[in-house]
Order: sequence, then structure tokens, then C-alpha cells
Amino acid sequence: MPEVADDFISAYQCPESRKVLLLEDDPDFRDIMTEFLSGNGYKVIGVQNGVEGVHEILASDFEVILCDMMMPTLPGDMFYRAVERMRPHLCDRFIFMTGHRGNPKVNDFIQSVRGTMLAKPFQVDDLLELIAFIQVRMAVA
Repeated sequence: MPEVADDFISAYQCPESRKVLLLEDDPDFRDIMTEFLSGNGYKVIGVQNGVEGVHEILASDFEVILCDMMMPTLPGDMFYRAVERMRPHLCDRFIFMTGHRGNPKVNDFIQSVRGTMLAKPFQVDDLLELIAFIQVRMAVA
């Protein structure tokens, strides 16, 4: 088991593996999230919708994908389905963000893909905890 811990520490310390894709249509919130995550050592690629996200997914791998559920052009569930077809190894790296916690369609989708959900508004500690959870899950996979 020590080598799993070593792999996790190596991945955590390696800057190119700390790359986050942030899909958020609210430009102010996207800027705040980008600044916060950058300040915590992550390289953040921020986009405003799923179509832009698809272009980024095709160009690069990401350690974590923070995905707003309600976006214009291509919402979070449709973006996930596109990633599932194109780059399925990234599906376990999603954290779905939503301010529509009570929306049955959103809840059913997240449950159907066994996704990780972060309800807006959220505490930054909760975000960092979920990112760490994704990192650990990747390290032991």
C-alpha cells in the first residue's frame, strides 16, 4: 500500500497533473473559482459552456472536471454524455455543480451516472475536499 500513497503524492505534487477544467456560464463565478483554484496550485482552464468544454477535452487530459449543470448551448448532462463517448476515462473525474438541487432531472442524471455533486452555494473547503476525493480515487484506480 505505500506505493499507492507514493503515487498519490507524486501526482499531487506534479503541476501538469493538477489541471482542472471548469465549465461555468457565470463569468464572475468562473473568475472567482479560477483565481481560488490557481491560488491553490491548480492550472485552470475555464470555459462558459459544454461546446467549449468539448474542444478542451479533445485537446487535453484533466485531473478534475468541475461542471455546472445548467449552461447554455450544451448543458452539463449533455457535456458528460459527449465526454463519455469521446474520452470515457475522464468520467470518474467529474464534480457536478448545481444551484438546482431540487430539480428531479438534475438529481436523476447525477444519480444515474453515480456522479459527485456540489450544491451551490458551497464552501471552498467542500470543493477542495471533493477534489482531493477525486485525486485519491484516481490514485487507487
